[in-house]
Amino acid sequence: MTSLPAHRPGMATPAGPGPVASFARFVIFGGGVGVLSSFAIPLLVTIMPWAVSNAIITAASTVLCTELHARYTFGRGRGAGWREHWQSAGSATAAYAVTGVAVFVLHLVQASPGRPTEQIVYLGASGLAGTGRFVILRLYVFATGRARTARPPEPQGTAAPPVLLAA
Repeated sequence: MTSLPAHRPGMATPAGPGPVASFARFVIFGGGVGVLSSFAIPLLVTIMPWAVSNAIITAASTVLCTELHARYTFGRGRGAGWREHWQSAGSATAAYAVTGVAVFVLHLVQASPGRPTEQIVYLGASGLAGTGRFVILRLYVFATGRARTARPPEPQGTAAPPVLLAA
């Protein structure tokens, strides 16, 4: 029996998971971090303005999610590089704008909304922005890893089966 070679850095990896599996993983990782973030923002709001709290949480959660998505969501098997982090940061900036505008509009419509209302608006806007981020990450940021074809394993001393000679 021959074993397949171990994955080496720089070696092409097989195609990542399909769109449904990727989206499920994206929701689990991104949504999980998003829900945790939605609880962290109100804590930070007690010591700083909402926009600053949102920016800090968005930056921290973007770095964490980019790593999770690189390793597990899109099947790269390794962490994200600088290019992926910067591109992901661009999509996170758009997500920050969406969540910020949504909460700003809420405060225009309702002078002092309660925390549950603020949470619902924030999570709704995050869900909308997250769906857009999934499309961008899958089709653009992490597409190059899936687009590469995997090299077939190199033969490692395989011998032809023994030939039996009739006597």
